[in-house]
Amino acid sequence: MQHVGAARDVRTGASASGSDAKGTAGPTAKDDLRLIRLYARPLRAKLALASAGVVVETVLELVIPFLMSQIIDRGIAGHDTAFVFATGAKMLLVAVVAGLCGLVYSRLSADFAMGLGAALREAEYEHIQGFSFSNLDDFEASSLVTRLTTDITVIQNAIVSGFRPFMRSPIMLAMGLAMACAMSARLAVVFLVVVPFLAVALTLIVRHVSPLYRLLQSQMDQLNDTLRESFVAIRAIKAYVREGYVDERFDQVNQGLAKTASRTFRGAVLNMPVFQLAMDVASVALLWFGGQMILSGEIGVGTLTGFMSYVLLIMNSLNMFSSVFLLLARAVTSIHRVAEVLREEPTIASPEGGLTKVADGSVEFRDVSFKYSATAEKDVLSHVTLSFAAGSTVGILGGTGSGKTSLVQLIARLYDATSGQVLVGGADVRSYDLAALRAGVAEVLQKNVLFTGTVRENLAWGDPQATDERMLEACRIACADEFLDRIGGLDADLGHGGGNVSGGQRQRLCIARALLMRPRVIVFDDSTSACDMATDARIRAGLAKLPDVTKVVIAQRVATVMDADQIVMLEDGQVAAIGTHDELMAGCGIYRELYESQVGSGIAGTDAALAGEEAHDGR
Repeated sequence: MQHVGAARDVRTGASASGSDAKGTAGPTAKDDLRLIRLYARPLRAKLALASAGVVVETVLELVIPFLMSQIIDRGIAGHDTAFVFATGAKMLLVAVVAGLCGLVYSRLSADFAMGLGAALREAEYEHIQGFSFSNLDDFEASSLVTRLTTDITVIQNAIVSGFRPFMRSPIMLAMGLAMACAMSARLAVVFLVVVPFLAVALTLIVRHVSPLYRLLQSQMDQLNDTLRESFVAIRAIKAYVREGYVDERFDQVNQGLAKTASRTFRGAVLNMPVFQLAMDVASVALLWFGGQMILSGEIGVGTLTGFMSYVLLIMNSLNMFSSVFLLLARAVTSIHRVAEVLREEPTIASPEGGLTKVADGSVEFRDVSFKYSATAEKDVLSHVTLSFAAGSTVGILGGTGSGKTSLVQLIARLYDATSGQVLVGGADVRSYDLAALRAGVAEVLQKNVLFTGTVRENLAWGDPQATDERMLEACRIACADEFLDRIGGLDADLGHGGGNVSGGQRQRLCIARALLMRPRVIVFDDSTSACDMATDARIRAGLAKLPDVTKVVIAQRVATVMDADQIVMLEDGQVAAIGTHDELMAGCGIYRELYESQVGSGIAGTDAALAGEEAHDGR
């Protein structure tokens, strides 16, 4: 879409102006509306025609009471039947044209609202795809879902339900007062008492409700987060018989949302009784004073009837205006939440003219330090200096929290190093086009993810053009061929999130998918933890036959990395030791203790016996 580029410019400008200096005020509601308005540009014609339709409809509706007063005072009072029929025909024509204009408005305003909602969802989803891991750390997944669905629906409803009264109310108020004053200036004085009262009441209601809408959307995020976590972990919940606990937790969040919603809408509906009271008081006062004026001969019955019609129009316009303000109060909150996502600048982006090819699989860390947040007191990685030769196999060991995963995430620039340099193929990772770098550095993440669909569709994420032969070869290297025929081959349905296969099978399919990328570097973040030792050994043997690919293996088991060309021991975010298995056994006490606890205890003997067997990890 053409307007996306302009929106990016506004996002960049607003972000820079809002965050360059500490203490500078952030984006205002006007900035949010300006940003959203950019996505409405392609729909301006529909909005303009809808506006014209509602304006014409409103003006014509205001003519009807005037014509009705003419019929009563001139036609009926003067027994002029021809005048009654002629004026009645005009009223009918005016009503038909007004109705047609209303239909035009309804159609075009709906098109505008749905089109804007679709454009915002598309832009927001596309923008999220460009977020780095650090950007995603700032937004809960449940909050992003709410911003893409509920918040945009609130904006659409505000347009569909609020645009018509927003346009009609000022016109009806201004013209209604003018026509009423033209009929009787004395009776119009009643409004000078009623309108200020309504204005004060409306202001108080809106000021009370606006902050509650923000709280309401926040609690909607919490509800979505609770539901998402419960559904994802449903098997663990049932396994541990914790249904009662999650029911209680959901009930707390649900009741909190219900209480906030009740408090919010109790305040929002106050406008109806307030306006009904004002309307009743105004009607009684007008009938009292109007009756006195009819008895004194100052006005006719038709004039008072027409005047009362304008009173109803004016009061309804004020009532609609109050409803619009309440809709806008909620919509402004949702607009701000959507704009927050659209305005968020990805912390990692491709440089202009970035490198488009990774030369080889060499990896180097030069005095690298890293922390996830600028405000964090301690680095996750501290002054790491390492070098991995192209085509080599590198094992990374360390305790929980030692920084293993953080280290390998810097290779594909999933995060940027806080200080120092990370080089791949002899070039700084910041100099690469992101797509090219990540095509050259495949990551089999610690949390393996498969998507709903067939095996073939999942493997195609590695290479959409891959032939069946290449897919089967990748599955053979990853030992996924052992179970492929049992589940139905490449056309087997993996179910939602790969739920139809076991954890070890998912890991092997993820390895096969990464191999199809033909990367220069492939990172295995504890990617065979769910596989038995025999399968793990066969996978390592298959990977060893890829001489041009650098293999970086994070593992918990020493046996997984014993044959690596280089083993790195991490401790507390620092390099504790580097060397081969024999070198570390001779000179690194931490490695030797780990080896003896896992291998020297006899566990390896059991696994070695398994290595010669055909071991399959069934479900």
